Amino acid sequence: MFKHATPIFRSFDEKLAREFYIDFLGFEVVFEHRFEPNTPLYLGLVRDACTLHLSEHFGDGAPGTQLRIEVDDVDAMCARLNAKQYRNARPSCQDMPWGSRQMTINDPFGNRITFYTEIE
Repeated sequence: MFKHATPIFRSFDEKLAREFYIDFLGFEVVFEHRFEPNTPLYLGLVRDACTLHLSEHFGDGAPGTQLRIEVDDVDAMCARLNAKQYRNARPSCQDMPWGSRQMTINDPFGNRITFYTEIE
């Protein structure tokens, strides 16, 4: 039986990662791991039912990865994010021909996250 998947995004800068994923998107840290001080960070994040891992380790993930996350109300989420006036993103929503409304945001490392709500 398959369980949920946990994507691993590559990151290169802990400060930028925390600013984007925690302060801007609202994820919470579940765990942080380093094999020893001054080695790459492996970070577990969660928001509601969504789990992500960020890794500074070479070979974990590749910049440019895209992930789709379903949300209850993409327009409300977009408004909340824009109200934060994050300096590196001013997302907007659009209707897609396959029946969803979506908003795509690039993280500081070249990964893309598309948040979407199915149009009824």
